[in-house]
This record gives sequence, C-alpha cells and structure tokens, in this order.
Amino acid sequence: IAQFAAGDARTALNTLEMAVTNGEISADKTTVTMEVLKQCIGKKSFLYDKKGEEHYNIISALHKSMRNSDPDAAVYWLEAGEDPLYVARRLIRFASEDVGMADSQALPLAVAAYQACHFLGMPECNVHLSHTVIYLSMASKSNSAYAAYETAKEDAQATMTET
Repeated sequence: IAQFAAGDARTALNTLEMAVTNGEISADKTTVTMEVLKQCIGKKSFLYDKKGEEHYNIISALHKSMRNSDPDAAVYWLEAGEDPLYVARRLIRFASEDVGMADSQALPLAVAAYQACHFLGMPECNVHLSHTVIYLSMASKSNSAYAAYETAKEDAQATMTET
C-alpha cells in the first residue's frame, strides 16, 4: 500500500479502507489476502466520490495547484473525473479571485472554456479545460479585487445600521 500510494497519505488510507472493506470478515478479525489487495491496487484511480469529501478534495487540489503556479499538477487534478461544467465554473471564479487584476484576460478565457464545455461536453472539451488550467496556473496572481470586495462588504455590514 505504501509503494502504491507513493507518499500520498490520503491514497494510502483510502486503499487500506477499500482493502479492509473487501477483506474476509469473521467474528474476531478481518483478513485481507494478497488477491484482495491486488484487486484494490490493480488500477490506480482517484477513488472519486462525486457527492462526498473527495469531490471537494479534488477541486481543492486543482485550485491549490493553480494557485502555486504548477500547471503539471493542475492538469493532473483536472483529469480526476469531476464534472467539466463544475470545473469550468471554478475556473471562472479562480480567474477573478486569484488572478484578478494581474491578468484581465484570464476571466474571458475562463468564460470561453465554460462555453466550450457547455457546447461540446466531454471528452471534446478536455483540451479547452486543459488550456485554461495551464493559462491560469502560469498567470500572474493578484487577489486585490477579491480583497477589495471583502473589505467593502465587511465595512458595509458593520456600518449598515448606523444612521
């Protein structure tokens, strides 16, 4: 399991859980045979659960990879099986929240990627998502628009009741 996980604790724990769940359960112990373990690690997968925690872990890993200007990692997480329209919406948010005023072309590109995904669907739109993820990863970053809005919102909420 450690070799299979290659240093990724989440993968190791998920693999261990899958192996135990599929093991031979008796009253006092659970036995995981090599055959069961080989089935669990036979094909590397993201152990993706669209409605569970992995949904958020995958999109978070994509977001952090782009924020860290790592296009290779970002494209890797792009391929994790998430709904392309959901990814495209997150890219639109990232284009303004993280890239923002440092590169004003990021937002139109992200919107165009969303439209391409909407028109084409998968797998045809994968190149558009990849293009946008690489662009956003490599773009200069500025959260000044996001920070300005958040500051104004806090100020407005604090002073709204003042007359």
